[in-house]
Amino acid sequence: MPYYYSSAPYFLFVAGLLAGLASGAAFSATLKQQVNEWDKNRSTRTLANMQGPQLLVPFLGISGGVCFFLAAGLEIFGFPTKLAYAVAIPLTVLTGLLVWTQLARLLEQLERGGSKALDLDSFG
Repeated sequence: MPYYYSSAPYFLFVAGLLAGLASGAAFSATLKQQVNEWDKNRSTRTLANMQGPQLLVPFLGISGGVCFFLAAGLEIFGFPTKLAYAVAIPLTVLTGLLVWTQLARLLEQLERGGSKALDLDSFG
């Protein structure tokens, strides 16, 4: 007897997208605020150490939203639920770890060379 998927997870698809976007806005605002505070005060606290709970919580929100968005998207295209999450979770975790590591490197570079160290136009 064939299995027919009665309703695609469109709600979860949209909810994941909105959660990722809302968390991204919070992440962006928090990161800008922390970098501006650091730039004004040049405190003893390094930029790389600013990756605490204030940045981690919105980042996890982005990751969770992306995971649900990706899994729901796969389900919409006919993947079984378990397979969709078996693909979405590792992909989201690995991508999140890479982005978090890259953010740490970027903050270290910013701290060492200031904003001129991030001038990407000078490479072309």
